[in-house]
Amino acid sequence: MQSTSLYVDTLIQSATVYFESDSEAQVVDVAISKDRIVALGNCSHLQAQQCIDATGLVLAPGFIDVHTHDDLEVLRGPHMLSKVSQGVTTVIAGNCGISAVPYCADQALLDPINLLGEQSEFVYRELQDYQHAFSNAAPSVNLAMLVGHTTLRAQVMRDLSQAANAQELEQMKSLLHQAMAQGAIGFSTGLAYYNAKGASQAEVHALAQVVTPFDGIYTTHLRTEFQGVIRAMDEAFATAEHAKLPLVISHIKCAGRENWGRAPEVLAHFEQHRQTHLVSCDCYPYAASSSTLDLNQVTEETDIFITWSEPHPELAQQSLADIATQWQVSQREAAKRLQPAGAVYHCMLEDDVQRFLSYEHSMVGSDGLPCDPHPHPRLWGHFHGCLDITVENNNRCRWHWLSTK
Repeated sequence: MQSTSLYVDTLIQSATVYFESDSEAQVVDVAISKDRIVALGNCSHLQAQQCIDATGLVLAPGFIDVHTHDDLEVLRGPHMLSKVSQGVTTVIAGNCGISAVPYCADQALLDPINLLGEQSEFVYRELQDYQHAFSNAAPSVNLAMLVGHTTLRAQVMRDLSQAANAQELEQMKSLLHQAMAQGAIGFSTGLAYYNAKGASQAEVHALAQVVTPFDGIYTTHLRTEFQGVIRAMDEAFATAEHAKLPLVISHIKCAGRENWGRAPEVLAHFEQHRQTHLVSCDCYPYAASSSTLDLNQVTEETDIFITWSEPHPELAQQSLADIATQWQVSQREAAKRLQPAGAVYHCMLEDDVQRFLSYEHSMVGSDGLPCDPHPHPRLWGHFHGCLDITVENNNRCRWHWLSTK
């Protein structure tokens, strides 16, 4: 690759570059004009508006954060400092069954859709409406959108504790088909959450099949990540195989003390299914999870840190155990009083996390919650140390909408 001009915008000199995963590193110059690499190698003959000395540094392409909840954050905070400060230039939104589209909220947001933003922000009936807003906001990252199962349910169903009836299912299929036709990359579920766990396997299968003609993907927050994790994985494998879709298991983990040490078993089961189907997973490099405060995860064995509480905001940044002691009630009763609320759960074994993170078919995803007033550090730290870059507030790059089209 050589430039046809002697003048370029940026010249990165003497950078260490890995061209293939198994190849030796090479020290090269990289010339850039506008948003294109125009030359690699010895570029001493080129003149540049900006020169960067990368001697002793590794030059990498922008990282992809494959698991985010940045659906609305890219619009309200388009500089996206939590991402670009780590070298992330692309985010995948709409994970865990919750997406900002297609959804117009005419009542209080349901759990866990409330993780994404305020009720007034959910105004996008179609993906193309969201795309227009994205273009106008001009965020500093690319974005690709999954369509969330719980979001579809909230748009068409009155009682989310039940499986969808035939009419509701047809409405969801229509909304999903429209979003896929407008550029969504796949379908996500969060079957562990109250407002999705009532869904039958037939409901999920029928929706996943809508994605098949679009060559999309199926991603899932498993129905459980605790003792029944193998059974939950089998449900995910069955859905992906039924719809003939690639599968991504979200934030793979062995949650709960009674589940610790099972990473080798989980990965062996995962690898068995990889022999016949395209499956992968994502994970974050922390032994604590974060979500809304879920009574099903409240046990005396798990340290739980409260990040926010709607009825008791003054109790944020305290442990659930301490709050329960103050109120002289059980932790479960304290959790009931705090809801709706957010929490960080110290529920994983570090050795399991390391095994999942080092697995060759794992991808790194932050699962960060940008709306949380006291967010889990994974929001800013999942790629920490990979790059050291300076972000200028007034030097925001404009990127484009990513689509399968």
